[in-house]
Amino acid sequence: MKFVDEAPIVVCAGNGGRGCLSFRREKYIAKGGPDGGDGGDGGCVYVQAQENLNTLVDYRFKRRFQAKNGDPGRGRDCSGHKGDDLTLLVPIGTSVVDVDSGLVVGDMTEDGQRLLVAQGGFHGLGNTRYKSSVNRAPRQTSLGSEGEIKNLKLELKVLADVGMLGLPNAGKSTFIQAVSAARPKVAGYPFTTLVPSLGVVKVQEHRSFVIADIPGLIAGASSGAGLGIRFLKHLTRCRVLLHLVDMLPVDASDPAENAVAIVQELRAFSPSLADRECWLVLNKSDLLREEEANKVRDAVVAALDWTGPVFVVSALAHTGTKVLCGKLQVYLEECWAAEKENPELAEQERLVQTLMQKEARERIDHLREAQRGGHQPSDFDDGDDDDEEDDDGGTDVEYVR
Repeated sequence: MKFVDEAPIVVCAGNGGRGCLSFRREKYIAKGGPDGGDGGDGGCVYVQAQENLNTLVDYRFKRRFQAKNGDPGRGRDCSGHKGDDLTLLVPIGTSVVDVDSGLVVGDMTEDGQRLLVAQGGFHGLGNTRYKSSVNRAPRQTSLGSEGEIKNLKLELKVLADVGMLGLPNAGKSTFIQAVSAARPKVAGYPFTTLVPSLGVVKVQEHRSFVIADIPGLIAGASSGAGLGIRFLKHLTRCRVLLHLVDMLPVDASDPAENAVAIVQELRAFSPSLADRECWLVLNKSDLLREEEANKVRDAVVAALDWTGPVFVVSALAHTGTKVLCGKLQVYLEECWAAEKENPELAEQERLVQTLMQKEARERIDHLREAQRGGHQPSDFDDGDDDDEEDDDGGTDVEYVR
């Protein structure tokens, strides 16, 4: 299955049916009066979240969706049939954005959630509606109003509580394999991970959270280099970020410099996302002696001026991963309990996520516009020569969840 996380579409609600001009004509009934019925309302367009979907590939090649028009009215005061509504099914985690205004119409965060995106036209009135004491035989009718036409963009962001970021080969895929049942591809070369993958971390019975792994970032990512910039928006819904740092890079680079580069790229992409709760995780500790690992940890903490939690783990050897997951579970449960007791905190969290998503959307759109004008490197492209496919934001790679 292809993983497509963006899809621009046009939705057209149905037009209302016109009213009928008719007069009653029956034997022995002279001048029976008007009996023209109203038209039917036009069909509306809805977006509905569905749990068993995980990609927007259905909207990759079909861009226009039209609801049914209302039927015209008929004689004998018969109203026209209402146009059938159109329901577009999308994965949970999809945001619906109005392209013309730039506003977010809604976020689909629950299975079965239904959102009205285009209102159908109102029905036209038959001549019966215009009958009065001074106008006994009206010949007036009205046409139904037109349905709304909206230019929308569907943006899929994976729903995860914890998101991981770091350089390619930092061990993110190995970590998610160690703590969950997810089995993303793991190999010894950069950019093994091409699409986001999700895993459910079960700490205890009925205690679990969802963790997301995105493609690795490289220097210059905020300017379009590499793959991670395209998927950083998936972290905007995460409550906690895990910054994984390779303690012994295969290219002999400095772990502290690598960590600083990732933080700089994240801040350039979205300042609000950079200010998110973030925990530093130093991975591959099994490759170093204890005193060497402590030196690397101190150097990274000093370079970042880090004040948050720090963990030294080995995802391959499963060292320290259980403790880290337990602390993540406790932190998430405290956040959930606080928001349940105080609705203002939940609203504040929603506003923060909206701001992060807006910054991410503006940054990605800016890069795309710059590349169309030839001002940015081509690393941000999908590698496909088809310009039409590049414009829709889809990524033609296999999605493994």
